[in-house]
This record gives sequence, C-alpha cells and structure tokens, in this order.
Amino acid sequence: QGCTQKYIVKNYFYYYLFKFSAALGEEIFYITFLPFTYWNIDHSVSRRMIIVWSIVMYIGQVSKDILKWPRPLSPPVVKLEMRTNAEYGMPSTHAMAATAISFSFFIATMNQYKYPFELGLIAAFVFSTLVCLSRLYTGMHTVLDVIGGALISAVLLVLLYPAWDTIDHLLLTSPFCPLFSIVVPLVLCYNYPKLDYYSPTRGDTTTILGAAAGATVGFWLNNQYAASAYTGKSVQAGPPLITSTMLFVLARFFVGILVVLLTRWVVKSAVLGMLGYRYKFPVGDLEARRRLEVEVPYKFVTYSSVGFTATVIVPLLHELLGLM
Repeated sequence: QGCTQKYIVKNYFYYYLFKFSAALGEEIFYITFLPFTYWNIDHSVSRRMIIVWSIVMYIGQVSKDILKWPRPLSPPVVKLEMRTNAEYGMPSTHAMAATAISFSFFIATMNQYKYPFELGLIAAFVFSTLVCLSRLYTGMHTVLDVIGGALISAVLLVLLYPAWDTIDHLLLTSPFCPLFSIVVPLVLCYNYPKLDYYSPTRGDTTTILGAAAGATVGFWLNNQYAASAYTGKSVQAGPPLITSTMLFVLARFFVGILVVLLTRWVVKSAVLGMLGYRYKFPVGDLEARRRLEVEVPYKFVTYSSVGFTATVIVPLLHELLGLM
C-alpha cells in the first residue's frame, strides 16, 4: 500500500524534524547507534540496550499482529510513509523502541558516568518524545497507538531492570548461551503469528532477533576468549587529548560501519543466492523472498552475521589498526 493522498509541505522545519525523528526508530539508527555504543562508550551499556531492545521489539511486533488494530485511515490522515502502511498500528513499535533505547541507555550510564541526572532524564524524554510525535506527524499512528507503545515499553523496562545483572551474567558465562541465543530466536521467527496477507512485521522481527542473536554470541565469545577491548573511561585531560580521542572515536565508527555494511551486503547476496538455487527463484523475485522458508533464514543469517561482525570482527580490526 502506498500514500493515498498528495500533500504540499508548508512547514519545512517540522517536516524534516519529524522525518528525521522517525528515522531514529528504524534500521539506519539501530545499525549505527548500537554498534557505536559498543565500540566507543561501554560494553555493558551496549549489552543491556541490545537485550532490552530485542525483547521489547519482539513483544511489540507480535502484539501488532495479534491485536490487528488498523492504522489511521487516509483520508482524512495524510501518510508520509509507504513501507509500514501494510502493518497494523497498535502498539507503535517506534514509540516502544525509542522509549526502550533512550531510557535503558540513561539507566545503564547514570551510575557509571558523571553527568547531571536531570540532564540525562531530559535527554531520554526528549528523544523518545520526538520519535513518538513523528508517528503522529507522519500519519502512521493514532495517539492511542503511541501512548500504548510507550507505556508497554516503560512497563517492560521496569520488569526487566531487576534482572539486568543476572541476564547479563548468564549471557556472558553460561556454556549454553550460544545455543540458546540462536535456537530460541529462530523458533520465535518460524512460529510468528500468521496473517491473511503479507506484512513486513515478520521480516523486521527476524532482522531484530537475528542481530541480537549474533551480537549475544559475540558478547559470549569476547568474554570467554578475549580481554575487554574498550574501557569506556571518560576523558579528563585538556583539548589536545580530547581532539585526539575524538579522532579515534570517529575512526573506529567509520571503519566499523564500513565493515558492518559490507558484511550485510556480502552475506545477504550469498544467502539469497543459495536459497534461490534451493527453491528455484531468481534473486530479484520479491514475492519469493517473502515466503517463510526464504525470508526467515535469509534475514536471520544476514543480521546475525552483522551482529557478530560488530561485536567480534570489528573490535579485532580496530586492535589490528591501532585504533584502541
């Protein structure tokens, strides 16, 4: 389904502000911010965000396809996005992801780094609020969808917080972690709620769970066989050292993103090629790629490779290049 109404932009500030804010709840943000946190800020913060994000998003995506509440009708609403129009509306997973990521980052860092508590709280609130408002501005959700998504995410954060340290410890030390991290997400993806028509929710869920699975295996391997690569200590020296540190941060980020994107492209092409050969369809056949036996393995393998590369291969490359 596409946009059903033409529109004229009269306020470019709001238009670009909320289009940008909407992108903060999409893959382009996940694939940059979460690895950036791991490479440049703190391993433990990144681990907690990824675990919370994957759990929250799975529950949100499944809830959509169980509740089957429609998105706002157009007209009268003018929709500025097309891809997600085929999905149901309640709850807003953009609102859920924004709330989960911003507040889990705030909670995980407030006792480890020196910054004003009020500033961190305001930053988390502003981030999540902008993403929530973007869903209303773009016409993709009702107010109830957005409030429901934010509240569900907040409740899940409250429920998960007491178990953060226990979950983190098990994921780093349990010998069953790699098997659990791969098998459970795969079972959940293959048993995703069935719909009467195709929706991208199953594919998006597989992408999220695959990335989290690959990253979790990487966390476990790093803890078992490698020393902690980044200490996450704050810089206390003068401007020359701060400038040098920023250059290393940027270098780690751009090298890492290049490797991650290259991994995604290579693995996706290889897996689609093998599945196309197995099930006799051309790689460019979008309908064939939406079939369960194709969509789940190609997206899971692709994004688990991305998660593993970001947490294992990229840090090794950073060390090899002297970017530690």
